[in-house]
Amino acid sequence: MVLQVFSSPLEDTYDPLERTLRLMARPMPPSLEALVTHLLKLPTIGRKSAERLAFHLIQAPPEQSQELANALLQARERLHPCPNCFQITEDDPCPVCRDPERDHRLLCVVENFMDAVALETAGGFRGRYHVLGGCLSPLRGITTQDLTIAALDARIEREQIEEIILAMNPSVDGEATALYLTSRYKARGLRLSRIALGLPMGGDLEHADSQTLQHALQGRTQLS
Repeated sequence: MVLQVFSSPLEDTYDPLERTLRLMARPMPPSLEALVTHLLKLPTIGRKSAERLAFHLIQAPPEQSQELANALLQARERLHPCPNCFQITEDDPCPVCRDPERDHRLLCVVENFMDAVALETAGGFRGRYHVLGGCLSPLRGITTQDLTIAALDARIEREQIEEIILAMNPSVDGEATALYLTSRYKARGLRLSRIALGLPMGGDLEHADSQTLQHALQGRTQLS
């Protein structure tokens, strides 16, 4: 059943979803409240956004809701970590790992698969990736045993890696993870580098925080 929302001409200037939220008396019907509760579990979704999404879904054509549900189920069934690099994929190994044109001696280590997607979308990198599955965080109880560091050790030996690029996020845990990996692999004769961190394109110095400016200075490049 598609929910219809009727309004007077005086209300035509308002968003129909906003009118629905105002007209719907609390508490909501149990099934609608359950939908909102599940949407609230999604990242960056607050109560109001969850309600708006819920109303959009129940007012959409039934086939659209069914297609969304099918897409979610198919993704859960087909997607899994690559056994080599731990990137999300439908194939074993993933397309990047089995691409013969990739430089197997160059490895970019990232925290999660979305970081690898961002770097790959940006283009220009022709090496391979390794997804740690997070970063070290003693306060949250995340240790080396919880990450794919043992698999990284094996890849370095098996694939004869020569250079590792650490692409950790600029956070306290990301910095700690980068320092740990640097100390772990420095004695093995590997070239270790860190992605440059600093000012974004179009950014102003006066609006940058002190940590960003420190990274920008430390990652400066020589012009001549």
